[in-house]
Amino acid sequence: MVLSPPSHAGQVSCEDRHIPVTLAGTPQEMFGRLCVPAGATAVQVLIPGGTYNSAYWDSPYDPAIRSFRVAANNAGHATLTVDRLGTGRSTKPLSATVTAIGQAHAVHEVVQALRAGSLGTAFDKVILGGHSLGSAIAMMEAGTYHDVDAVLITGMAHRLSVLGTLPLFTSLVPAALEPRFSNLDAGYLTTRAGTRYTAFHSPGPLNPEVTATDESTKDVIAPGEVVDGALIGAVIPYTRLIDVPVLVALGDDPSFCGLLGTNCSSAETLRASEAIYYSPAARLKTYVHHGYGHAFNYAPDAPAYHDFVMTWADEAIGD
Repeated sequence: MVLSPPSHAGQVSCEDRHIPVTLAGTPQEMFGRLCVPAGATAVQVLIPGGTYNSAYWDSPYDPAIRSFRVAANNAGHATLTVDRLGTGRSTKPLSATVTAIGQAHAVHEVVQALRAGSLGTAFDKVILGGHSLGSAIAMMEAGTYHDVDAVLITGMAHRLSVLGTLPLFTSLVPAALEPRFSNLDAGYLTTRAGTRYTAFHSPGPLNPEVTATDESTKDVIAPGEVVDGALIGAVIPYTRLIDVPVLVALGDDPSFCGLLGTNCSSAETLRASEAIYYSPAARLKTYVHHGYGHAFNYAPDAPAYHDFVMTWADEAIGD
């Protein structure tokens, strides 16, 4: 594999942040790791999907290949990889209070903090990126608050493949059954041990180190997030409210591609399927990463996808 050399590689400063936010009017903290290359003026706020946390965007396994965060920093973009409320090092509200629209409001408060310089640097440009449920949250934030400059949507489209979603939904169990999640209430869900490959990586190559990393870093999801995340992210054309450039990227994703779902055979067919859900202001672009499933940040050839995103991001914000 030949990797393109990083265009802005240099010193990167990373700091952990606990950012004050609210959920239904109640004070919370959203954890984020802010990594800033020297001279960066644009930041990518990266939201993980259900049963994932910020590790999805910054894989501890083979980060030179599989860490989106490293790729973005090498391209000169700052990154804030966040843990959704209820996950990772963010606060853990009652699961019944956690919704995708509530998460979107919390992310909005994070974006405002980044623009104001409350986290140490005031950023001129903010790109909001999501994966799966995180994409639904990004859609809601951008369509509601209009405070970001571009939106990256990955692992999410408006046409679900119902049969393809079965491995994921049948893998969900109460998270409190696992010792590491025993401090959470019974409403939070996670995946049964040994189901990560089928649910998130198939039809990609089976790499035991990848699946072990995914299992060890997995997290939880609240049922309320699933309900309004699916309704607004994949059913209601809420995305037509987004008025900044959008990139939609999918793998060969059983949850969205295939029978009765989205045509993922090429970037062109994906765009034809998704374009009706976006306004002209979105200047919709699409990308398909063949050979891997839902969690394609873990693909062995992920740098091809990362390079495409970074080129789009520079164009979208005018760099």
